[in-house]
Amino acid sequence: MNFAGFISSRITFKSKRTFSKLIVRIAIIGIMLGLGVMIISLAVIRGFKQEIREKVRGFAGDIQIVKADNNSSFDRASFTDSIPVVKNIKSVKQVEAVYPYATKPGIIKANNEIEGVVLKGVDKNYNWDYIKKMLVSGTVIQYSDTAEVQNQLMISQLTANRLRLKTGNNVMMYFVQEPLRKRKLKIVGIFSIGVDEVDKTFVIGDLALVKRLNDWSHSEIGGYEVCTTDFAKIPATANHVDDKLPILLKSTTVLENYPTIFSWLDMLDVNIIVMLVLMITVAIINMISALLIMILERTAMIGIFKAMGAGNWVIQKIFLYNATYLIGLGLILGNALGLGVGYFQQRTHFFKLSQADYYMTFVPIRFVWTDILWVNAGTLIVCLLVLIVPSMLVTRIQPVKAIRFK
Repeated sequence: MNFAGFISSRITFKSKRTFSKLIVRIAIIGIMLGLGVMIISLAVIRGFKQEIREKVRGFAGDIQIVKADNNSSFDRASFTDSIPVVKNIKSVKQVEAVYPYATKPGIIKANNEIEGVVLKGVDKNYNWDYIKKMLVSGTVIQYSDTAEVQNQLMISQLTANRLRLKTGNNVMMYFVQEPLRKRKLKIVGIFSIGVDEVDKTFVIGDLALVKRLNDWSHSEIGGYEVCTTDFAKIPATANHVDDKLPILLKSTTVLENYPTIFSWLDMLDVNIIVMLVLMITVAIINMISALLIMILERTAMIGIFKAMGAGNWVIQKIFLYNATYLIGLGLILGNALGLGVGYFQQRTHFFKLSQADYYMTFVPIRFVWTDILWVNAGTLIVCLLVLIVPSMLVTRIQPVKAIRFK
């Protein structure tokens, strides 16, 4: 062990000075709390963004393929469901599944109340596993009952509350067209996606019902929903899908269909940056204060070492090694705090949220290990680099005055 390392270990582990011990403990606690808060904050924001993304993606798909026209309403023109087109779409590397669908605006009337909604018609091959996870009561549409499947309807919890409905109730749904059409439908399930843009707008029914209302043939549909394996590559995947489509079809992404939600999620990254800067600043201030106090308290020791021929940089390294140990201990405790609280929340969902305000009922947690590594490395490096400046106070200490100071 070199001289600086040996002296640093002695003053770190065997110091009996009570005042500096108090300051050191405060510095360690500051780093622990700062790192713990950073880890928890990153995990919460990552979890929040993922939960919202998955809610919207699960219901709307990543890419929607519709007829290429100027109609931007929910009552879109139809095109023929083509097996070769579906095969071409699935040939794109990132594409996981393709589901046919159609939408049609309508009005639900129940209990002397009316509500404008959009009927989303899907078939038995739809992503029902996702819808089952979002069920509040009842079941998904039962395609085994071929006689009644077109009379089954699923509505959101938000719509059910507004119209005072529950599973098993019958409702009248009106479709404004020439001539006006109405259907008596039975509510078989109530779901809650947790995103107002979806829950306020959509109900789920059978695709064949939309075809009958629009007088479409058996092979006509309103569009395809495409699910991909990687959210980050959706724009690139959409471009590849476009290359596989006939000229009469076009694609739009979930990012384009729900721009407000995803713009809001992107803005959360700014919160991450602000939070990291504030927490690292607090840790730096704590460590600078602790280092300066340790240097001033060891003024006589510094003077003796200088009188014995030790250079300024050697003495600086003594205090930097000491600071590295303190920062390291603070990082270990901070990781234990952040990961411990995060894991507890993951397992228990102890901290709750208002779904009306935050789109979910609990604080979501998602650990990204690269985030944790970067936060630890960044805190350690930034603190050490900043501490070089206050450690230069050693160069201003003169041996004669320092020894007399003792």
